[in-house]
Amino acid sequence: MKKFNFRKVLDGLTASSPGGSSGGGSGGGSGASGGSVHPGGTAGAAGTPRDEIQETLTSDYFQICKTVRHGFPYLPTALAFDPVQKILAIGTRTGAIRILGRPGVDCYCQHESGAAVLQLQFLINEGALVSASADDALHLWNLRQKRPAILHSLKFNRERITYCHLPFQSKWLYVGTERGNTHIVNIESFILSGYVIMWNKAIELSTKTHPGPVVHLSDSPRDEGKLLIGYENGTVVLWDLRSKRADLRAYYDEAIHSVAWHHEGKQFMCSHSDGSLTLWNLKSPNRPFQTTIPHGKIQRDGKKPESCKPILKVEYKTCKNSEPFVIFSGGLSYDKACRRPSLTIMHGKAITVLEMDHPIVDFLTLCETPYPNEFQEPYAVVVLLEKDLIVVDLTQSNFPIFENPYPIDIHESPVTCTEYFADCPPDLIPVLYSVGAKHKKQGYSNKEWPISGGAWNLGAQTYPEIIITGHADGSVKFWDASAITLQMLYKLKTSKVFEKQKLGEGKATAEIVEEDPFAVQMMYWCPESRIFCVAGVSAYVVVYRFSKHEVNTEIASLEVRLQYEVEDIITPEPEIIPPFPDASSQLPSLKSLSGSTNTVACEGTMKDSIPCLSVKNRPVRMPPGYQADLVIQLVWVDGEPPQQISSLAVNSAYGLVAFGNCNGLAVVDFMQKTVLLSMGTLELYGSSDPYQRQPRSPRKSKQFAADNFCMRGLSNFYPDLTKRIRTSYQSLTELSDSPVSLELERCKSPTSDHVNGHCTSPTSQSCSSGKRLSSADVSKANRRGPGRPPFRKAQSAACMEISLPVTTEENRENSFSRSRSSSVSSIDRDSKEAITALYFMESFARKNDSAVSPCLWVGTGLGMVLILSLNLPASDDLRQSEPVMVSPSGTVLTLKGAVLTFACLDCMGTLTHPPYEVWRDPHSADEGEKTRKRKLVMHSPSSSQDMGDHQFAVICSEKQAKVFSLPSQTCLYVHNITETSFLLRADVVTLCNSVCLACFCANGHIMTLSLPSLRPLLDINYLPVTDMRIARTFCFTNEGQALYLSSPTEIQRLTYSQEMCDNLQDMLGDLFTPVETPEAQNRGFLKGLFGGSGQAFDREELFGEATAGKASRSLAQHIPGSGGIEGVRGAAGGVIGDLTRARIALDERGQKLGELDERTASMMASAEAFSKHAHEVMLKYKDKKWYQF
Repeated sequence: MKKFNFRKVLDGLTASSPGGSSGGGSGGGSGASGGSVHPGGTAGAAGTPRDEIQETLTSDYFQICKTVRHGFPYLPTALAFDPVQKILAIGTRTGAIRILGRPGVDCYCQHESGAAVLQLQFLINEGALVSASADDALHLWNLRQKRPAILHSLKFNRERITYCHLPFQSKWLYVGTERGNTHIVNIESFILSGYVIMWNKAIELSTKTHPGPVVHLSDSPRDEGKLLIGYENGTVVLWDLRSKRADLRAYYDEAIHSVAWHHEGKQFMCSHSDGSLTLWNLKSPNRPFQTTIPHGKIQRDGKKPESCKPILKVEYKTCKNSEPFVIFSGGLSYDKACRRPSLTIMHGKAITVLEMDHPIVDFLTLCETPYPNEFQEPYAVVVLLEKDLIVVDLTQSNFPIFENPYPIDIHESPVTCTEYFADCPPDLIPVLYSVGAKHKKQGYSNKEWPISGGAWNLGAQTYPEIIITGHADGSVKFWDASAITLQMLYKLKTSKVFEKQKLGEGKATAEIVEEDPFAVQMMYWCPESRIFCVAGVSAYVVVYRFSKHEVNTEIASLEVRLQYEVEDIITPEPEIIPPFPDASSQLPSLKSLSGSTNTVACEGTMKDSIPCLSVKNRPVRMPPGYQADLVIQLVWVDGEPPQQISSLAVNSAYGLVAFGNCNGLAVVDFMQKTVLLSMGTLELYGSSDPYQRQPRSPRKSKQFAADNFCMRGLSNFYPDLTKRIRTSYQSLTELSDSPVSLELERCKSPTSDHVNGHCTSPTSQSCSSGKRLSSADVSKANRRGPGRPPFRKAQSAACMEISLPVTTEENRENSFSRSRSSSVSSIDRDSKEAITALYFMESFARKNDSAVSPCLWVGTGLGMVLILSLNLPASDDLRQSEPVMVSPSGTVLTLKGAVLTFACLDCMGTLTHPPYEVWRDPHSADEGEKTRKRKLVMHSPSSSQDMGDHQFAVICSEKQAKVFSLPSQTCLYVHNITETSFLLRADVVTLCNSVCLACFCANGHIMTLSLPSLRPLLDINYLPVTDMRIARTFCFTNEGQALYLSSPTEIQRLTYSQEMCDNLQDMLGDLFTPVETPEAQNRGFLKGLFGGSGQAFDREELFGEATAGKASRSLAQHIPGSGGIEGVRGAAGGVIGDLTRARIALDERGQKLGELDERTASMMASAEAFSKHAHEVMLKYKDKKWYQF
């Protein structure tokens, strides 16, 4: 524990040089990140008495690890279900596997190779899973530990895996390949058997063509010694494993996609590429017993029904007391081009078509028995779609779907921003749930969710957590995230306050974003007062109050002119425009440069004082929950569109909301519904402006506005999620073809930072000025090549440049590029300075203040910090009538890089929370509730004593952190966090009853610094920022928690707390629980010995090394997995853990002994062969004389 005596520190400052790194500030910094203490104020501050502050946090308190992943698995490819354990596995194109059980049991694991998962097979009721991946490897996963790990891998070298099948209660896995061969793998040892079914042996010798890859493998329900092999070209072979020959061959002239058995093993059904189903009888394999094209139109002249789309999969399930179910995907008629993907259920003569919202990836029928030779009794169908998972109830005639308990609809509309609140007031979750529960949909199945396996308990962590996600359609979702689960509580639709956009009215409404005009860009929530505020992409802010009562009222609205008047003189030279990053929503990620249009000329009349959207001007019914209190819209000014909001803060005690953009700052009183301040950034400085800027002609600025850039709607950051790109957009050329973009290339500062070949420094936008495109240039820019995306309407030239390659979806999804100048010498030419951080606080506004007063801290993109004084009415009675005065205090502090976050510590080093109003229901039926006075909490509950005569201001920019002593404004500590990169997110958070600064850097590092001394406590290279999504959604919260969007559909949570890493095993769910395997019907003493029939079939004898020999070593390579001791380290302690470790050690010892035994046997065989050979040589030459040799 390190003690810091501020008197000693300040005394040391008077003797040190300004650039020196004297005494105590931030030990342990290395290289460019080293910290140093600088004098930031007068030396007189050193004489002020200071208390000692004990910093309790050390590096031992910190450790990074992923905790849990929520949401729908991104780009799913495969599906499997364990009917006894009742758990579901989903594989994805990125090599991930998600295993789901009862709500709370949700496990994520990843193949190291990242290769797509082709197929998954459970070892039913064994606690294991086999995965086949696109790099032709098989992996055995151990599910008997909370974090599954790979026990064995087998990599095929010469053949490509196409299909796998593992019979129930068998340890031999059948593997089909692209060449048409079938190999057999021992699941226990993961060694290939010498038994191989070659394609040329399986088909008839007279066949001249290759049958194609193996598309199906399954053993006969009647006789496990018979293996059914389906080849792509339409050939089906029933192979007798004992006699090693084909029992039966069936041929059909259409390609096969899947095969399914009748449970008696006398018939099987195939689905084909022409939309037909063929039913085959083993007794007459020459032709199909029955052929149907379920969705084909019957021709009048008796011809064969017309062919349809391929039936990709069919399942044939029998019932004891009713007709069998035939369930298939695809097979629709070609003439219905607009038909959605569908699942067809044929039950007797009834055919039901279930239309899906997304393409079907795979489906599985859930049956009562795991045994393939019994009546299957199907009760549900799990359908895996590209972007959803649904389960259909087969026990009811109308086939309703089950209500899904998993949080897999996070991506219902693309997520645009996130906020995370740990340790929030405990009454919030039940209150939000109670108002959200009223919106539940009807019509779901009344049965229990069938995927109910695993076990989950709350664990030791019990504090409430809430995650808020903002979406592209304007919706906001509140989620209960307590104890590493996720459950939706409440959904708020912010677009409800605006009139619906009618087609063709775009020009009249002056919108600046054509697609997703209601997208949520930023959110601010005060959990104590329940005030919620959103900033939208169309330059508006909505303030919401929470009420438990429905109300019918008009929505109050204000319009704010916020335009930059003092600007540079336009020169033909390209110039570097200043910063526009953002603290509370992780970068304004919506801007994209793509071309140029003339907004003034094309509209006919100049737009002025017009908001982008129209607020409803009639009484609106607002249900219980969050109800709009005030809408504030920025308006067009002299033909220039309003700039998007880059910072937002609300304070319920003061009744104020503040927001800023690259033009300036606005402060609004939401109690009196008045605008208090609307000022350009330069005007905020007054005479305190540290930079000399030249005024520029306002008349020319109109021309500057005409040459502005287009911006993309939010959905283009999710090209794979939204296919709603309309063709009516003004189509502009690809980035590289635009004459403007060529200028921008020249604009980029040679001093900008580069990471991975991309320009990644965040605080400036490149812009061209003083050049109007000729009509020829514009017409050239309007031509769009094939596959190039359309872009949006023009946006002002202060747009941030986010250069996204637009060639492929992968590139667009994974690029992250921004440009800025890091040289301070260009500041005198900066025309715009964005407001990047805002913070309401009781603080010392000026150096000579003796007491704290209400203040608004303002941070800009140039690293300037301004303090505005707020003069509030003295009494609560006057608050509704007396005006609030907002005035610059003259205080200016400076940092390197755009300001990201503020915080205040009291004189004891405890975090001080901004004041707030205790929530009361604004529409309560109780009159006393309405009339009672506002109850304000002015100081943090954690520091009940007086705040003392000074406080510490913590300010973090994208480059460095500083701690100032107030009111003296002395810079006590400074830590240069990064020189070569920049921070994307910084938050002051509480951990273990102490406080620290958590930072996430664009180079992927997560860092924590102690407060107030800014000592580095943690610096781990966790995650390189590969795309804007991570940058935009990463956020920290208290108790060592953080999250980000790891894919367009999934939230990844992580912890940076050592304590939580240690306790994580207790919080995770168990995937495997001991369950008795159900008994087979009518099998007597043979139960459990054989797979599906009374006929003895010993696979071990047939496939084992003694009979089949060894497979060629070059065919496949065995790779031991890491799932041994490693998986047990985090398992339960005590006797069970010791037993598990001992068992695994014995297994490993047994395996080594087995290998030793094999080597010994091999040496003995070699020695015996040598001895035999030597004996033969001796006999040959025994009777010969020496000269005969």
